[in-house]
Amino acid sequence: MAWHLVLVDAARIDQLNIYQATLQGMRDAVAAVAHAAEFARIDGNVVPKGLALPGEALVGGDGIDRAIMAASIIAKVARDRYMHDLHERHPQYGFAQHKGYGTPAHLAALREHGPCSEHRRSFAPVRDCLPGAVLASA
Repeated sequence: MAWHLVLVDAARIDQLNIYQATLQGMRDAVAAVAHAAEFARIDGNVVPKGLALPGEALVGGDGIDRAIMAASIIAKVARDRYMHDLHERHPQYGFAQHKGYGTPAHLAALREHGPCSEHRRSFAPVRDCLPGAVLASA
């Protein structure tokens, strides 16, 4: 077994959209381990086109496949660590507490401070806080 962690940054997600960025991240991760693996297991219902290895999609894979379970834990721990690092750089947003999810506290900080470079501009609550934004409720 082999694994590789890929971080797709906010700018790339905004460029591609979150779904396509996720698929590209999968392709990049599989390409990085293709020398050591023969097969890729994907948690979901789509095997990305252009994978460097044959693959299989398993809906609910993180509950039925040990390799996917392990990958899910690695991804969660890495993301939590990344959110703590972001908190060190941008403490006003509370990333260490909400881990980037759209909690009421995060949305309030976004309204108060505006978005930082790590916020996805394609996400509506962020877009609504950009200078010159016209709010949908206005």
